[in-house]
Amino acid sequence: MGTQRQGPEKTADGHFVVIDGRRWRATDPSLPESTAARLRHHLMAARRAVRAALAAGDSEAEREARSRVHAAKTALGERGTPWWEQSARERRERWERGLADLDARSER
Repeated sequence: MGTQRQGPEKTADGHFVVIDGRRWRATDPSLPESTAARLRHHLMAARRAVRAALAAGDSEAEREARSRVHAAKTALGERGTPWWEQSARERRERWERGLADLDARSER
């Protein structure tokens, strides 16, 4: 028998996930999966960069990495104006702008 991987518990309205009893804003469900995957890739790379900067004691690199984490989470809809309060156009602009910014930063 295979095991089914279940995502985290969600609130009834779908706006939040519950992890270890704590509510976190859910990713915007209207994000195309390919876009969400690219944004998660940027998020995880930025989190690794935060860890490396902390280990190296490099405050400038830490600041930049934390800025990238924030940009990725905002593009995913997990920060900033709640995605359920935005129009479809505003939501698309949020993730397109965020992805373009993160792609540009990774090319530097």
